[in-house]
Amino acid sequence: MTRILLVEDDERIAADIAATLAAQGYIADLEADGEEAWFRGDTEDYAAVILDLGLPGMDGLSILKRRRGNGRNMPVVVLTARGAWSERVEGIDAGADDYLPKPFQMEELIARLRSVLRRHAGQASSLTTIGELSVDERKMRVAVRGVPLNLSSLEYRLITYLVRNRDRVVPQHELIEHVYASDAEPDSNALEVLEGRVRRKIGRDLIETRRGSGYSMKEPEA
Repeated sequence: MTRILLVEDDERIAADIAATLAAQGYIADLEADGEEAWFRGDTEDYAAVILDLGLPGMDGLSILKRRRGNGRNMPVVVLTARGAWSERVEGIDAGADDYLPKPFQMEELIARLRSVLRRHAGQASSLTTIGELSVDERKMRVAVRGVPLNLSSLEYRLITYLVRNRDRVVPQHELIEHVYASDAEPDSNALEVLEGRVRRKIGRDLIETRRGSGYSMKEPEA
């Protein structure tokens, strides 16, 4: 569905967050060092960043300021043990989209992540409807004419990513990055096979193939 850059140097917290993200259908790439996180976030495409402020190498605020200074507008949820209101203001002023002090509940983190992703995509609700297709990312539920579909994790990621980016053509390489885990090496036709399976489940007219460009989700013709 969506690749998330998770920047957290506490191994236990990072493992817990990564497991929670995976259970919710996200792909999490983990970095513990500030310098490495800055490079990865500046050179790779992520839907959002979960960013701890207290990091070795480069602190989270410096990463955030550099990213915004370079015009990178991906949404960022800041995590920190620092609880002072002045530090929260500093994080928001530096470009954070949301702020969650430690300790926190995983359910709240996921809710805040969904919220910033929706705002970034211009959506007000977790429920999106396109024709007879409905996608509820909070419940991880995809239905056609109200009937829930039995989907694999790859199928769910493909549908939700295309729905979230339905106003544009998504290049094939971008879909591969967000649908498959970073350590996966899909065959050249794997995405086409996956897209074919999805078409059979949601209807063949919802996904438009742009030869040489990519795929887009479109409203069905009246």
